[in-house]
Amino acid sequence: MNAAPRPAADPHPADDRRPAADPHPATDPLARERAHLAASRAALRAMREDVESLDIRDVTANWVNAEVLQGQIDERIKALADLAHTPLFFGRLDFLHAPGAEQAEGGEGEQFYIGRRHVHDADGDPMVIDWRAPVSQPFYRASKKDPMDVALRRRFGYTGGDLTAYEDEDLTDAAGAEQTSRLLQQEIERPRVGPMRDIVATIQPEQDEIVRGGLAGSVCVQGGPGTGKTAVGLHRVAYLLYAHRERLARTGTLVIGPNRSFLHYIEQVLPALGELEVRQATVDDLVAHVEVRGTDDAAAALVKGDARMAEVLRRALRSHVTPPTEAVVVVRGSRRWRVPAYELDDIVRELLERGMRYGAAREALPQRIAHAVLVQMERSGEAPDDRVQDAVARNAAVKAAVKAIWPQVDPAKLVHRLLSDADFLAAHAEGVLTAEEQKAVLWAKPARTPKSTKWSAADAVLIDEAADLVSRTHSLGHVVLDEAQDLSPMQYRAVGRRCTTGSVTVLGDLAQGTTPWATRSWAEALAHLGKDDAVVEELTAGFRVPRDVIAYASRLLPHIAPGLAPVTSVRENPGAFSVRPVASAADVVAACAEALRHEGSIGLIAADARVPALAEALAEAGMAYLSPGEETTADSRLTLVPASLAKGLEYDYVVLDEPAAVVDGEPDERTGLRRLYVALTRAVSGLTVCHASPLPPQLA
Repeated sequence: MNAAPRPAADPHPADDRRPAADPHPATDPLARERAHLAASRAALRAMREDVESLDIRDVTANWVNAEVLQGQIDERIKALADLAHTPLFFGRLDFLHAPGAEQAEGGEGEQFYIGRRHVHDADGDPMVIDWRAPVSQPFYRASKKDPMDVALRRRFGYTGGDLTAYEDEDLTDAAGAEQTSRLLQQEIERPRVGPMRDIVATIQPEQDEIVRGGLAGSVCVQGGPGTGKTAVGLHRVAYLLYAHRERLARTGTLVIGPNRSFLHYIEQVLPALGELEVRQATVDDLVAHVEVRGTDDAAAALVKGDARMAEVLRRALRSHVTPPTEAVVVVRGSRRWRVPAYELDDIVRELLERGMRYGAAREALPQRIAHAVLVQMERSGEAPDDRVQDAVARNAAVKAAVKAIWPQVDPAKLVHRLLSDADFLAAHAEGVLTAEEQKAVLWAKPARTPKSTKWSAADAVLIDEAADLVSRTHSLGHVVLDEAQDLSPMQYRAVGRRCTTGSVTVLGDLAQGTTPWATRSWAEALAHLGKDDAVVEELTAGFRVPRDVIAYASRLLPHIAPGLAPVTSVRENPGAFSVRPVASAADVVAACAEALRHEGSIGLIAADARVPALAEALAEAGMAYLSPGEETTADSRLTLVPASLAKGLEYDYVVLDEPAAVVDGEPDERTGLRRLYVALTRAVSGLTVCHASPLPPQLA
């Protein structure tokens, strides 16, 4: 953060003594900026009214075109909405000279207001520049060492939607010391409760480099708690849509999150930036070929999620191809054309060796047989054309041969047979899975048909793999994959199929992996995605978690992710932090009551097994509480959170019950310590750790 306040223009708080409507606005910078904000909002309102007044009755040929065009107009109106409590612009750049040709809006000494979207006046002149435009880049990257031709950078402070303060940074003073912007620090430390908001006003240089990376390149962002990796991924999508709108409109974009609660938490970020067309889904949504009603134990899920299952499925699918034993005889008129079995076998072998998808090869087989017939026709003096070849490919004898040699395969039925037929699994898992692993994935009591099967989430991923082996999965232009550290190799492959011809932004933290198959290294994960060439970036500056809290949680890093650098909090406020011995659940309830004296939300996080006892203690004390996912209100600010559901959630204040129990609640110590690391880093303003048992030695 490279900003030093100018003494002549210190930040002016919301209750400053300057009048909101100065009778001489030319002499009052804050009044001038408020006037520009009012004029910009009026211009945005006029832009929206222009779209609303469009009459399409005479420009559409039919009702279908009218519906499509009206839908586009409605989306444009939504994109031009003026959010009352969201600042229309948050900064200003004063250039020394005219920007370059690629920034043609500018002139010498011109000022540019940087905001969430472009706003222009009635003459088409810009009043607010989109933060993604090239001319806006110096707002995030300019410094005294490299001012990027900027003379002055101004930041604005808001209360609600009202402009209440400003702060200037003179970038022409190369000898001056770099200082932290007070307004920037206030924005960073603003409580993070409620749905996730954009960080467009506080994007840092290292984040901006990732956000503005090219569409062709894939990137993996390793970031600890509170480093803004999710926000960076979402802003990257918004930037790519701005820079490559036509291409991505054709190929599509997708944001993948770990669960529905997480997607609900982030769903307002892109609309606030004017992007309404980005689809959001979970991995389970992507592979929803069957209804998931069952579960796997850890051993079965671990094997089903292993990338080796892809080879087992490939072998099982190819086993349906039967080498031909009889010739194909095609009758056309008075002539009979015979394709011998050995020639059919050569055709089948060639298709198999090409590595084509099963379905594509099956579609090619009748054309290859027909071509062999046409060669015989030409040798006999006939001159057949493509229509003859197509007719031969549709011949009943050819169809019968294709059905016998290369039958259709249903992906769900293939997986059903693999997991229910021990002999079939053994035949195709030989040399790939051990006998113990085969036993782990076999169903004890298989259903008779796929329709009656209680499929698990891991089974659905296997079916998706099989479906892709049969027919290619549609590829998108760009995919953002968040909380990636908890995906299995087979889930990575499922995501990778959705961006084979596009790029991907992977977001995650190896230290927060809590599944049995948690990612061990990003190189391994990127290989499963099919993006070995992706660049790995690491974010280590923390913006959400208070300094003392993240320092305490980072004691676990050498034990759970020894290769990772600890997060360094950039927040000036160290946050409220305490570790206190307790004698009973009543003492934990008392800690919650103490936390409720502060404003904001409170999270009581505990090992899953201890939740019922704590719920009873809260009830006895007459303290109402919510479950994870329920909205906090003025009367209900306390949420009781099982540790297994804490990932991705945030609370102003957290009371963490019995860290040792959180660790003991997992199948192994490493996973338990990672679960504890997640629980310790959910606090935005303060953390109280309560324990009756000794703390885990790793926290000493």
